[in-house]
Amino acid sequence: MREETDNPTSQQVVSVWVRDPRIQKNDFWHAFIDYEICLHTDSVCFTKKVSAVRRRYSEFVWLRQKLQANSQLMFQLPELPGKNPFFSLNNARQISERMTGLQDFLKQILQNPLLLSDSCLHLFLQSKLSVSKIKACAAGRTRFSVAQAVQGCGLRRFHSEDDLQKIRCDSDSDSSDPGPQMKDLEIKKAASAASLDFMGSRQEESLSSSSDST
Repeated sequence: MREETDNPTSQQVVSVWVRDPRIQKNDFWHAFIDYEICLHTDSVCFTKKVSAVRRRYSEFVWLRQKLQANSQLMFQLPELPGKNPFFSLNNARQISERMTGLQDFLKQILQNPLLLSDSCLHLFLQSKLSVSKIKACAAGRTRFSVAQAVQGCGLRRFHSEDDLQKIRCDSDSDSSDPGPQMKDLEIKKAASAASLDFMGSRQEESLSSSSDST
């Protein structure tokens, strides 16, 4: 997915994948599936160029409602995959279809310049904050800013070129291919993330404890 800039000779790349579904258990009787959202970009709209967070379907539902409200009905947002009352955590086909639908939703969202200015979208994509903490942070009710929340999210998955290559191979969309220039950017960001991993982890713990006290 490529975002055109005012300069016709340059392009800003925003590539997103939804992958790696995992079953998470709240307790013995209740479980849900969450998905990894991987984002690679060189867009000036993002302070963090490579990220990976996990989100569940209900959080996608909240995001769409929030973005639709914030856009003041200026346009209709793309639809999410429908909520199936017979959805099964053991049905690989249903999980794959939902995962593809969630990825298509994000791809369309990230093509809209107006939505790219929404703090909730950035916190959803590039922080590990819960929905309640996202709302508090976007409203300025936390001790840390949106940028600090994003930068405080660790990047433990992207420590080598092999990791980045695996993510690209898992994508089933040719239009999402970051390209040679993006590959170099990803490798550099991955190397930087590896060296700052310990620092990011410490900051992440600090943000979490700060938000709990608000």
